Amino acid sequence: MEDVTQKGRIRHKRVPLRALARVACVATGVQFGWGLQLSLLTPYVQELGIPHTWASYIWLCGPITGMFVQPSVGYYSDRCQISWGRRRPFILLGAALVVVAVLLISFAAELGYLFGDSLTARPRAITIFVLGFWILDLANNTLQGPCRALLADFTGRNQKRTRRANAYFSLFMAIGNVLGFAAGSVNTWYEIFPFTKSKACDVSCANLKSAFFIDVVILLITVFFSVTAAQEIPWTPTGSQQYDAPTPTTPLIPDEVSGDSNIPSIPNVSNKDDDDEDDQPEEEVQEAFLWELFSAFRDLPRPMWFILLVTALTWIAWFPFMLFDTDWMGRDVYGGKPSTGKVDAASKLYNKGVTVGSLGLMLQSLVLGLTSLFIEFLCRRLGPSYVWAFANLVIAVCLAGTAVVTSVAKYVRAGDTPVVAGALVIFAVLGAPLAVTYSVPYALTATFTSRTGGGQGLSMGVLNLAIVIPQVFISVGSGPWDAIFGGGNIPAFLFGGGSAFLGAIFAFILLPRPPPEFRSSGIRRTRSSPIP
Repeated sequence: MEDVTQKGRIRHKRVPLRALARVACVATGVQFGWGLQLSLLTPYVQELGIPHTWASYIWLCGPITGMFVQPSVGYYSDRCQISWGRRRPFILLGAALVVVAVLLISFAAELGYLFGDSLTARPRAITIFVLGFWILDLANNTLQGPCRALLADFTGRNQKRTRRANAYFSLFMAIGNVLGFAAGSVNTWYEIFPFTKSKACDVSCANLKSAFFIDVVILLITVFFSVTAAQEIPWTPTGSQQYDAPTPTTPLIPDEVSGDSNIPSIPNVSNKDDDDEDDQPEEEVQEAFLWELFSAFRDLPRPMWFILLVTALTWIAWFPFMLFDTDWMGRDVYGGKPSTGKVDAASKLYNKGVTVGSLGLMLQSLVLGLTSLFIEFLCRRLGPSYVWAFANLVIAVCLAGTAVVTSVAKYVRAGDTPVVAGALVIFAVLGAPLAVTYSVPYALTATFTSRTGGGQGLSMGVLNLAIVIPQVFISVGSGPWDAIFGGGNIPAFLFGGGSAFLGAIFAFILLPRPPPEFRSSGIRRTRSSPIP
C-alpha cells in the first residue's frame, strides 16, 4: 500500500507531456534566429564595409562564449535561489539580451549614420554591428542551456520521459532551422515593413531588419510558452525537490558506464510502468566545471584521443562552408559583390545569390532531418566508425565540387540554371554527413570516456573543446588563407575538403569499433547556436 501511495505521489508531481513540449518550443525561436545569422549576417557585414578577408573574425564569439558562458550559466543556474525558480531568470535574461542584440544589429547602419558615418565609410556601424553580434551569441548561450536544463528538471530520472522531452526539443530545433533558412531566402520582407528602409539602410539592410523583427516576435512568443508551461519550484540547499528534479550535484545526463567496459549501458525497454524508474536512488556526484574539462585530458583513454582527432578534422572541414556558404553563392556562383553603399548590378546579383543560398540551407536542413532517422540503423549495420568515415568522404567530395561549380560559373551567364542547380545539390547532399556529424561523435564519446570519472556531462565538455578550437582556427585563418590565393571562398573550402579526407582515413583506421549492439544512447545534436 505504501508503495502504491508513493507511486501516486510521483505521478501527481509529473509535468504533463504537453507542458514539456511547451518548454521545448523555445528552440524554434532560438533556431529561427540562428538560421538568419548563418544565411544573412556574413554577407551583410561585408556590405557594411568589412573586407571578406576579415569577415570570419566576427564568428570568434561562438567558440569563446560556448567554452565559457555555457558552463558558467549552467553552473550558476543550478544554484540559483531566486523565487522565480532556477532556470526562468536565465531564460528571461537570455531573451532580453537577444532583443537588445537584434536591435543593435538591425539598426547598426542608422545608428552609425546618426553618429557620423557616411554612406560609403561606416566604421561606427561596423562597431555597433559587431557588438550586437557578440551579444547575440552570448544571449543564445544564456538562453538555450537553461531551457534544456529545465526539461531535465521536469523529467527527473525517468529515462523515457527524458528521451521524449529531448525529442521535442530536437523537433522544434528542426522547425526553427527550416523556418529561419526559409525566411533568409525571402528578399521582400521589407515590403511588409516599409518603415525599415531609410537613407542609411538600403533594400538588403531593410530586408535583414524585417526578418529579425519576425525573429523577435517568434522568440518572445515561444519564451512565454516555455516559462509558463509549468510551475518551477525554487531550489534551496536544504529544500526538497519537486518533479523529482536533479540536485545541483546531480549530472543532467547520468554516468551510465562504469568500470573498464567499452560498451554503453543501454536502459532496457520493458512493459513496467515508467514510474518504477522514478524510484531509483539518486547518486550525488560532484558537478564538472571548467577546470575539470582540462584535468580530464590526463585520464583520457587512447580511443577518445582518436575520437577528438577525427572530430577536430571534421569541424575544420565544416566551418569554412558554414561561415561562407551564402557568400559563396552570391560571390562565386552568381558573380556578384556585396554593396558598400551603392546599389548596382553586381550587388543585386550578390543579394540574389545570398537568397538562393538560404534556400539551399533550408534544403540541407530537410535532408539532415530525414537522414537523422536512419543514423542508428546505419550504425548498427555498418558500425559508427565506418559511417563517420563515409560521411567525411562525402564532405570532401562536396567541398571539392564547390571548386568545380565555381570554375564553370566563370564561363556561363550569371545565375545560369544548371550551375545554380549544381550548387543547390551540394547544399542538399551535405545535409546527410551533417546529420552524422551531429550524432555519431557524441555517441562514441558517451561510450569511451566514462572511465575519466566525470560522466556524460564531462565527456561532452571534452568533446566540445575539439569543436570550438577548430572554430577559432578557422575564424582566424580562413580569411587570410583565401587572400593568399587571390580571394574568394574556394581556398578555404578546399582546405576543409582536405581535412575531411584526412578525417575519413583516420576514422577508418583509428576509431574504435563498438560491438553490433552499439546504440546512439539518444545523444544527438542538431544545428545549434552558437556552436554547430
